[in-house]
Amino acid sequence: MPDVYRSCASIAVFRPTNVCSPDGCGQVYEILLLHKPRKNDSWQLPQGGCEQGEDITQAAVRELQEEASLTVDVFGKSAHVYQYDFPSSYRRFRPDHVRGQRIEFILALLQGEQQVQVDGKEIDGFQWILPEQLPQFLRRKAYLEVAQAVVKDGLTHLAA
Repeated sequence: MPDVYRSCASIAVFRPTNVCSPDGCGQVYEILLLHKPRKNDSWQLPQGGCEQGEDITQAAVRELQEEASLTVDVFGKSAHVYQYDFPSSYRRFRPDHVRGQRIEFILALLQGEQQVQVDGKEIDGFQWILPEQLPQFLRRKAYLEVAQAVVKDGLTHLAA
């Protein structure tokens, strides 16, 4: 049996917020990041594997609900994809032919005023950040570049 990539869905959640500077006041969008209790690459956009019968949008919305207890309005899908291989040290413990993950990204706007609620186990923290803060949280260069492109897609759509 040939090796395959696990299909995963991720969701870039945007929320509007008002900010003021010496140049005036206006609305900007923050992005939700979730924190996993692990040593490396612990910050990420909400994500998870697609279950049988789910499309990318359904999986992304379900994962967001499970990980952060949020409801959103989906407004698009990014063309950007993040695909990577699992380390060999991890693969030898997998009894299947999954060599890595292929993550597709959904774009969504937070519905109203909601509070993020994490389970404290799979997800142990969260942060709403401005898009320019992504490099402070996402350390893996390839993932950062894709996340920045996904966020840009979302901001372009929201500005239209």
